Amino acid sequence: MLLLVLLLPLCWAVEVKRPRGVSLTNHHFYEESKPFTCLDGSATIPFDQVNDDYCDCKDGSDEPGTAACPNGSFHCTNTGYKPLYIPSSRVNDGICDCCDGTDEYNSGTICENTCKEKGHKERESLKHLAELTREGFRLKKILIEDWKTAREEKQNKLIELQAGRKSLEEQVEMLRTLKEEAEKPEKEAKEQHQKLWEEQLAASKAQREQELAASAFQELDDNMDGVVSVAELQTHPELDTDGDGALSEEEAQALLSGDVQTDATSFYDRVWAAIRDKYRSEVLHVDLPAPSTPEVMEPREEQSSVPAPPTEEEEEEEEEPEEEEEEDSEVQGEQPKETPLPLQPPHPASSTEEDKMPPYDRQTQAFVDAAQEARNKFEEAERSLKEMEESIRNLEQEISFDFGPQGEFAYLYSQCYELTTNEYVYRLCPFKLVSQKPKHGGSPTNLGTWGSWAGPDHDKFSAMKYEQGTGCWQGPNRSTTVRLLCGKETVVTSTTEPSRCEYLMELMTPAACPEPPPETPSDGDHDEL
Repeated sequence: MLLLVLLLPLCWAVEVKRPRGVSLTNHHFYEESKPFTCLDGSATIPFDQVNDDYCDCKDGSDEPGTAACPNGSFHCTNTGYKPLYIPSSRVNDGICDCCDGTDEYNSGTICENTCKEKGHKERESLKHLAELTREGFRLKKILIEDWKTAREEKQNKLIELQAGRKSLEEQVEMLRTLKEEAEKPEKEAKEQHQKLWEEQLAASKAQREQELAASAFQELDDNMDGVVSVAELQTHPELDTDGDGALSEEEAQALLSGDVQTDATSFYDRVWAAIRDKYRSEVLHVDLPAPSTPEVMEPREEQSSVPAPPTEEEEEEEEEPEEEEEEDSEVQGEQPKETPLPLQPPHPASSTEEDKMPPYDRQTQAFVDAAQEARNKFEEAERSLKEMEESIRNLEQEISFDFGPQGEFAYLYSQCYELTTNEYVYRLCPFKLVSQKPKHGGSPTNLGTWGSWAGPDHDKFSAMKYEQGTGCWQGPNRSTTVRLLCGKETVVTSTTEPSRCEYLMELMTPAACPEPPPETPSDGDHDEL
């Protein structure tokens, strides 16, 4: 259409005699000197029956200037504007359909001829469109040249990266070998360190266990004769095995492996393991003295190892019970026992400190440092190789991508464009995806990812298709068709949803501008389009 507009026919108004409602292109079918043959060939009638307000032809061609045939057409000449065909039923219906008013020749309606005014507006509009197309096409040629330059640079960069990849792969393999060689002595040294520490830990635990057993043996050996007898073992009812609350002679002898007494060595080897978890020490547990460099902590009464000095009243109260206890002990002949507590190790140590492996010795640490340095170098080289391979893949994809006949759409590849409506912000990232996000906050919805060019066969690059977006509730996955329009700027001009979950977006871009026809010299002002 633009070509027809720009090459406006230089037509002069020539009066050609023809029946009302017949176009210039069809006037040769209507000769007064000959019978008229219907344009569909269905009949031949005398010429005086043309436009006689009676339909003789099936296609209505014998009544171009009346409303007699329901399927007839009336041609509006519209001199100064565009000619127009209207249904014959609109002839003389009291409504001006033709801008020249020729369709209301016998209705009594007076139609103003507005063709010249409409033609002027149409020519101005088409002139603006032609200027926009020329400017858009000028920008399109720049985009094409830019892509040619960029594509050549990307190809050179790709060749450079591909050449460097082989060298970097060899470096990674060399550093991998060095890393593995450095990790072997590291592993051996760490395993040896672990083994020595575990042996020391086991020895320490065994020593503490022996100390616990020795302490228990001394407590059980009431007469200090160097052996623990059945009677002495019976003084600890918590060792009861049948649940009656008392340790019988038979139960005690069974704990002594059938013997009536046991010495210290046999006690540790055969007895201690059986009674360890039940045995309660006869000695009250006393907190160890505070370390020489105590940690700074908030004082708490329940954890205080040094009680506060008592007042005089407290001292008197404490002295009275002591006198009573002395009297009771004299009467009964024995010292009352406090409630026994679990046996504590003679020199308890913090389990966290005890279970924590000591630092490596100097030689082991040297192996660890060397191995770590080798790992760092290998990981850095491996990371560089991965980044290089990612760059190669991206360049290969971009260079081989179909950006149009001459690569005019390539500049859209790394861009995104938005359109804000009353409710949503629509975002188009060409060749990637389309999304929709609520204007006042919320997560975006995928309206489709790049699928393919979707224009008709004769204009493939006039539309894009984005598919497999977020699924609609009980419906299909969302999809978007992007229609490309010629324009000097790149901007999303509209977004609609003509069908459920199917969106239509329009993107204005210079890359969509066709090549305009050459401008023709003006020979003067003409009214006809």
